[in-house]
Amino acid sequence: MIDVGERETRIAVLEDGKLAELHVEREERVVGNVYKARVDTIRPGMDAAFVDIGLGRNAFLYVGDVLPTQSSSESAAQDDDDDDDNEADAKGRDGQGRNSKLLRRGSRRRQRINEVLKVGQDILVQVTKGPRGTKGARVSTLISLPGHFLVLMPDADNVGVSRKITEGSERDRLKKIGERMREPGYGIIIRTEAEDKPEADLVADKEFLKNLWLQITGHAAKTRAPALIHQDFTLIYQTLRDIFGSDVSRLVINDPVEYAKAHDLLGMVSPKLRGRLQLYSEETPIFEQFGVEPEIEKSLRRKVWLKSGGYLIIDETEALTVIDVNSGKFTGGHSLGETILRTNMDAAAEIARQLRIRDIGGIIVIDFIDMNNARDKQQVIKTLETALSRDRSRTKISNISPLGLVEMTRKRTAETFAGFMTDACPHCQGRGKVSSPETVSIQVEHALRQAVRSAKAGKEAFLVECSPEVAEILIGEQGSNVDRLESELRAAVYVRCKHEQHVETHTITPGTIADFDRRLAGPRRGQVVELIITQSALEPAPACVGWADGMLVALEDTTRCNQPRLRVRIDSVRRSFAEGAPMSSRG
Repeated sequence: MIDVGERETRIAVLEDGKLAELHVEREERVVGNVYKARVDTIRPGMDAAFVDIGLGRNAFLYVGDVLPTQSSSESAAQDDDDDDDNEADAKGRDGQGRNSKLLRRGSRRRQRINEVLKVGQDILVQVTKGPRGTKGARVSTLISLPGHFLVLMPDADNVGVSRKITEGSERDRLKKIGERMREPGYGIIIRTEAEDKPEADLVADKEFLKNLWLQITGHAAKTRAPALIHQDFTLIYQTLRDIFGSDVSRLVINDPVEYAKAHDLLGMVSPKLRGRLQLYSEETPIFEQFGVEPEIEKSLRRKVWLKSGGYLIIDETEALTVIDVNSGKFTGGHSLGETILRTNMDAAAEIARQLRIRDIGGIIVIDFIDMNNARDKQQVIKTLETALSRDRSRTKISNISPLGLVEMTRKRTAETFAGFMTDACPHCQGRGKVSSPETVSIQVEHALRQAVRSAKAGKEAFLVECSPEVAEILIGEQGSNVDRLESELRAAVYVRCKHEQHVETHTITPGTIADFDRRLAGPRRGQVVELIITQSALEPAPACVGWADGMLVALEDTTRCNQPRLRVRIDSVRRSFAEGAPMSSRG
């Protein structure tokens, strides 16, 4: 389902009626782009270099991703499995007839970074991982150009066939086609979508990619670094190229213009698939119609409920992602062992789905519920492997440890979906927790002492503005805490709340008593005022307090705290608080 909007394009892949993958494009992607870069820094201790590709932050280039003869005029080749065609046949990739300019990956790792690159050198690189958090992009000089049926690798000399094509005679047929159409200086991986396709389709795809490479090298020769040389295609084109194949029943687009473009493109690369392309024109938004919107909202939550009644807790950190499996409300089964097994199997399938939807990569640690039976453990691992078999990103899974932990990796190419869609909370900075009002009130006291020490002569009073909860605790019962502070600091303290203020923020302003008495004139004794009522931070419910223009009003009668506003008559007034009683209690 492709939802084309004014500010973003969203693509959802549904399997068995459930969301399996989600891709969003709001700005230009950098993964797959080819840049003419300039080597900025060589780091021998890391065996890597940082190169300027013009994105603000330098990109990281590891020595194992550098051709040994790389120069400003040379091209590059892809020597390791690459996402959709990590499927590629390893023997085909590393077989005989490799270009003499290339070294095997192990040999490239043994070379030294300062032997193959120099500061100021211009090189052609391709982004393999996008910027993430504080890290810049990761790049490689081993360039690959994916098409619909093939992946073309300049400066290689090999033919590989996707591992997902398992039928022996078809693999042999495609391998022979690849050998016939391969030209010297180019390597080829034949992708899964090429299965049962005529040779003419594969040849046309190869010619398109070859011409694209010639355009890239021609543009690079005339361009000064750092500069973008080739921009990978739009998300919709990548979907048609990488996802929309013979195993997809239909592709629905809600935009007539993009539908027409997709129809024309399929006419060139895969005419038989045009019948599966549909234009969505209903009034109900496409993602609402197919139930995708609620799934998007769920994908941003920390807790994921399972069908069995158990749940997952997913926590992403800088280094790894931790997934905790809990039985939750599920108590079914004839025994504890059966309950645990069913929960873990349910969790394994959902974990695989969540990894794809959220596009979580890197190291992943799964804490399944402990199982004693070895057969149960293998059954859970098998469920996880089967569920991940549909994942186009490369994954590796370990066995369950004695502690019930499973370590796995998933290839990461960009920021996770949550990282793309959300920002860290400006108050908790991603901690997921905020300081309690009592903690903040103590911090305010420390800040007041510092303000008194730093204040210039003549600053005899201080105004504290904070949240209602912090203000009440700072004042204390019957003003006991603020009285103590004034005595300790030998200064007048005025406490006022701002209802919109976050609990962790406060301001302290120095001044004079005369100035603050004039500016902060609160309710007068005997005056009837309407208060804003809030739950007390010092006493348990139903105790409450009132607020008049930011000043705390302690109530003599708290039996009517179930209403947001209350009229009271003021009995006494001090600097930071007043006291009063509801009008009804006075008769």
